[in-house]
Amino acid sequence: MPDVTELRVGGLAPLSTCDWPGELVATVFCQGCAWDCAYCHNSHLRPHDSKDQITWQSVLTFLQSRRGLLDAVVFSGGEPTLQPALLSAVASVRNLGFRVGLHTAGMASDALSQVLPLIDWVGFDVKAPLGEYSRITGVSQSGAKALASLRLLLESGVSYEVRTTLHPALLTVAQLMELRDELLSNGVTNYAVQHFRPTGARLDRLPLVSELSQPDLPADFSHGFLHFQIR
Repeated sequence: MPDVTELRVGGLAPLSTCDWPGELVATVFCQGCAWDCAYCHNSHLRPHDSKDQITWQSVLTFLQSRRGLLDAVVFSGGEPTLQPALLSAVASVRNLGFRVGLHTAGMASDALSQVLPLIDWVGFDVKAPLGEYSRITGVSQSGAKALASLRLLLESGVSYEVRTTLHPALLTVAQLMELRDELLSNGVTNYAVQHFRPTGARLDRLPLVSELSQPDLPADFSHGFLHFQIR
């Protein structure tokens, strides 16, 4: 197992109430992502190396000072599952007594299968209907990888939220309806649609949109999900 000190950390949010809904968490932002989604609000984390990385020891020291004050720690990114040291990092956080959440887009199903037994909750980003995935991510076969990981997550029994970012120039309502049907057919019961927000995104690659231009979803869009949110 790779040494935990090899984890590339691009940032640390000491307190978040949105990275794991309903929980007070610290969020560890892992450096590096293999996909190129233009609307990503953490695009600075996409390169696998950065001069602004922080050490795992400094993260661990901070977390030790927050024992009993935080509910959990979330590993976000970037894409955490691309890092060989993720499993060691998750184990060390659990040893401190924290529950652990994970944000992933499902691009590394083998790594996900290894870490899932130590995870309490997953925020799983689904980009688009299967046939539209490569247009969003810029990577061929990305949809097949995401679907394999999604099925792995659903079979694991780990608590989760599947969510999709809606940029009206990238996903139409008809495509979102197609995605909804795909999710329901695979057994997804907890789903959220997140309206695009420009903070951190590469706006030079995206048409400008405002909150007023966000499309309305059909009234029956949520039918079939046990839990559904728009935010």
